[in-house]
Amino acid sequence: MSKFNGSFNAFCLKKEGASVLFASYKPGENIPAHNHDTYNCGIITKGEMILEIENVEKRYGIGDWFVIPVKILHSARFEVETEAVEFNFSNFHDEFGGQYG
Repeated sequence: MSKFNGSFNAFCLKKEGASVLFASYKPGENIPAHNHDTYNCGIITKGEMILEIENVEKRYGIGDWFVIPVKILHSARFEVETEAVEFNFSNFHDEFGGQYG
């Protein structure tokens, strides 16, 4: 597992077409609006994430799953110490034979 090179603290497992992030966020941390070429889904394992997708804000707590479709503008913020496991798939459609998200 390697240290994630990004704007938040995480460790990453990578394989061609997919990655898993074990992320932690400090209170007051913000991830600015962005999008990416991967289909992302994840689960909150500690704390709470406030996720905004296409101008709609929703709170996710412990045990809640979230989904971020490909190329969708989104941002996140954290009011409390938070941990999440995030799965990123660049070839989700090809691997599973269907369109998801």
